[in-house]
Amino acid sequence: MTDETLKKLPLDAIHRELGGKMVPFAGYEMPVQYPLGVMKEHLHVREKAGLFDVSHMGQAWLTTKAGPLGTAEAHKAIAETIEQLVPGEIQKLATGRIRYTVLLNEEGGVLDDLMITRPSTEEDQGRLFLVVNAAVKDQDFALIREKLGHIAILDVMEDRALLALQGPLAAEILSTFIPEAESMPFMSSIDTFFDGMPIGLSRCGYTGEDGYELSVPAEEAELVARRLIDHVAVEPIGLGARDSLRLEAGLCLYGHDMDTATSPVEANLNFSIGKRRREEGDFPGAERILKDLKEGTGRLRVGLKPEGRAPAREGTEIQSPDGKTIGTVTSGGFGPTYGGPLAMGYVDAAFAEEGAGVMLIVRGKPVPASVVPTPFVPQRYYRGKK
Repeated sequence: MTDETLKKLPLDAIHRELGGKMVPFAGYEMPVQYPLGVMKEHLHVREKAGLFDVSHMGQAWLTTKAGPLGTAEAHKAIAETIEQLVPGEIQKLATGRIRYTVLLNEEGGVLDDLMITRPSTEEDQGRLFLVVNAAVKDQDFALIREKLGHIAILDVMEDRALLALQGPLAAEILSTFIPEAESMPFMSSIDTFFDGMPIGLSRCGYTGEDGYELSVPAEEAELVARRLIDHVAVEPIGLGARDSLRLEAGLCLYGHDMDTATSPVEANLNFSIGKRRREEGDFPGAERILKDLKEGTGRLRVGLKPEGRAPAREGTEIQSPDGKTIGTVTSGGFGPTYGGPLAMGYVDAAFAEEGAGVMLIVRGKPVPASVVPTPFVPQRYYRGKK
């Protein structure tokens, strides 16, 4: 893809004004870092708060065609509709709550991971808000229209920006603009106002820190971004730190840590498969996935801690101590908060136990490593006051 065909984010001018180094990513020109640098950006998010532009993600409303909106029956209808494509429990999702799940193909492979929100407002019952990954959003939306278009309307929000404010000070900062933000629990969503402008606000994120995502009209994104960046504790954060933050948090990146050949069980995402859904087995690829849950899989995604300081990057071969190939690193690098190299990858199930010793072939040389639990650093999501 040439520079001429790359899409620009609504905040493109601000990224350049702030010294963002722009690179191609998922069909967009995006900032990989700012003058602060990846390491300091990463640590700033862990210590204070950072603002990410994630407007490349796909945002859409899915609305039932079955009867009037605003009723419990309408929610049941739209939940049953989306459950034809995902294994998550959406029917019992409470109002104003968000569920992480996966979009499946008929073989039980992961087409994408996504967030599904049930609106908090009564009049919107019968609708679901979807946020999908940028690199596959066109395919996701095409599939949803193909499979569900006869019973639901998909309205892709091309005119929306998505900003993420992440870090331990995020709640304190955002509550000066939106007082009710402070008491929102993790994985919840409300319709609210930022400086008098209607926005969608979710308490979620992909850094392992407390934080929020703000869905705002694209033409108003600059106003919101500038108000937040003006705060002394907020720095703009690029793709580089976003990647190291999510890796430390043990979170998958679609297209790297899972793909169309990966079952959610192999990816260690069993929590994305609802209890009722397991009992009913009425989702794509259920035969394979239920077998994986019952009998186990031949490989599993694990955390890896290499010895020494050399990072093992994506694609690094994983070997058993006796030199047999047993897997591949899918994400790897240096963890600034972790204080050393870290990686995730798939290994033969026999080597997936915590503490198992493996070898990583880094620049042609074997580096000892251990299988470790994820997340690598504690997740600090807000679960409510204790």
